[in-house]
Amino acid sequence: MKKVILVCTMLLATATAASAAGLNLRWTNCAGDAGTQNRTFACTSNTGTHSLVGSFVLDADLPVVNGNELVVDITSASATLPDWWKFGAVGTCRQLALGIAAHDGAACPDMFQGQASMNIAAYQMGLHGDNSARILCVNAVQLAAIQDLFGGQEYGIARWNINSTKTVGAGACAGCATPVCVVFNSANITTETVGVNVRLTTEAAPGSAYCVWQGGTGTNCPAATPTKNSSWGAVKSLYR
Repeated sequence: MKKVILVCTMLLATATAASAAGLNLRWTNCAGDAGTQNRTFACTSNTGTHSLVGSFVLDADLPVVNGNELVVDITSASATLPDWWKFGAVGTCRQLALGIAAHDGAACPDMFQGQASMNIAAYQMGLHGDNSARILCVNAVQLAAIQDLFGGQEYGIARWNINSTKTVGAGACAGCATPVCVVFNSANITTETVGVNVRLTTEAAPGSAYCVWQGGTGTNCPAATPTKNSSWGAVKSLYR
């Protein structure tokens, strides 16, 4: 039965359940809907949106799911993170160019059926080098929307939308053409059952958990990004 809400302050998993099948990250669509691994953009327009779609597959059924905590890592081929990839903080070149939404695909239904509160908790630049950034996300549902998920089904977990503002013209931000590597580092799937959560840190299929921008040349993707080392202490503090 569906029971209780996970409030956004309940972020840190107390235990981990059995291993799961893994993560996918693709441009435009999820893996099951033929999303692509590379995104090439001519960098000649300030319009349009580039969407990274995260999805996952469990290896066993998981009842009363109420939220998730996501980590995505970004590394550029340049020595420092390009201005075009600087989001979030006041004063950054493209402060409002990154957003998050649910993703509901034909082969990868939204795990929360459009009912989740989707949140980028932090965009951490320079955490793992001058050419790096990390996206931390916390998403949750109310009491009536907790879900029972099924093993073997690909589920949409998030859609990160990057718009093309300030690519050309006055006030343009440099670095759109710089190759970038993006890795879906981890997803912690939380449940209403005390002590039972599933933390996914592996790819669902070989090469399925990373994407590249502009071909990714020079990024050594996905080895360029840190893996499986996320800490949620800082994220918890944002919601106190």
